[in-house]
Amino acid sequence: MLARKINLQDAHNDSLFLWGARQTGKSTLLKMMFPHTRYIDLLKSDEFERYNRRPALLREELELLPENELIIIDEIQKSPALLDEVHWLMSNRNLRFILSGSSARKLRRGGVNLLGGRAVRKHLYPFVSAEIPDFNLLKACNNGMLPRHYLVENAVNRLHAYVGDYLQQEIKAEALTRNLNIFSRFMEVAALSNGEIINYNNIATECGVSAPTVKEYFSILEETLIAYIIPAYTRNVKRRVIQSPKFYYFDVGIANFLLRRTAINPGSPEFGHAFEHLIMQEIIAYIGYFKPQLSLSYWRTSSGYEVDAIIGNAQVAIEIKSSEEVQSNHTKGLKAFSEEFPDARLVIVSMDKYPRRMNNVEIYPALQFLSMLWNTDFF
Repeated sequence: MLARKINLQDAHNDSLFLWGARQTGKSTLLKMMFPHTRYIDLLKSDEFERYNRRPALLREELELLPENELIIIDEIQKSPALLDEVHWLMSNRNLRFILSGSSARKLRRGGVNLLGGRAVRKHLYPFVSAEIPDFNLLKACNNGMLPRHYLVENAVNRLHAYVGDYLQQEIKAEALTRNLNIFSRFMEVAALSNGEIINYNNIATECGVSAPTVKEYFSILEETLIAYIIPAYTRNVKRRVIQSPKFYYFDVGIANFLLRRTAINPGSPEFGHAFEHLIMQEIIAYIGYFKPQLSLSYWRTSSGYEVDAIIGNAQVAIEIKSSEEVQSNHTKGLKAFSEEFPDARLVIVSMDKYPRRMNNVEIYPALQFLSMLWNTDFF
């Protein structure tokens, strides 16, 4: 088991919600970190049936435990009624819980008890480069960073199974949409917008549904933790900026599968897209784990200047280029951004061989950038 970057030390004093998409390694992590803790797995049909039929059984079984005891309930979204019992046990018996799941959508939309802020929210992302000895960037761009996918040579079959399981277990089982075939088609069409500004009307036309339905579908992807919606940085001084959000699947391997990308190699357009996605994936995970107070956005003007990632209130602007040698024309977006926000740190992540500075733009090879991201206070 590789050591993960997520910090669960809060569990020694508080209760936690641990969210993460399927197969990010939540169950493995919890069993490794808390091997002697009472573990209730609602993915097991008999466990689910017992507690779902009579939620009060949880309170009756746990009420005699000593104060401050820790209990883990996995796949909590499958039985929302248990949260009332958890709330009572926390308030009256001073028990602590780790409540793990792959989707909070059913809980939030159903208006169920989310413990009134009594549980700290944590998010487990796919693997990040700093968790993997001898990290292979090309392999990550091809397979993605879900543990079961990265650790094999060819992840195509596992990616196929993953998307199928997601459709069946998250979408169909939770009745999130009535038409599974249309939603499956939407996922493929949405992949064409991966890393791009969302155009709801165009996607709606391709899928044969309305734009409001497409917006709801994107909401389903985001709330089931299968996608990231990146807002535009809309603070502007001179230039008119685009305000529509960008979209990324939560793992580059998922986008590859839906786009039928195979054998991605440096120098190809496919590599450029996968490379950008992977670096964004790492930035999102780093902020989620260590700098949740910072916002992440992108910047694009109506005249076409664009920067891939804006950290915080224009503290750092990052452009991602798969070029082996960044040229001055690659810095146009950053230069335009610096005219509006002169105090911003300007960075390009690329496939350059060595780090360098071009005027006021710092250029870093991808592996060096990732090392700095995870091992220094980069931003």
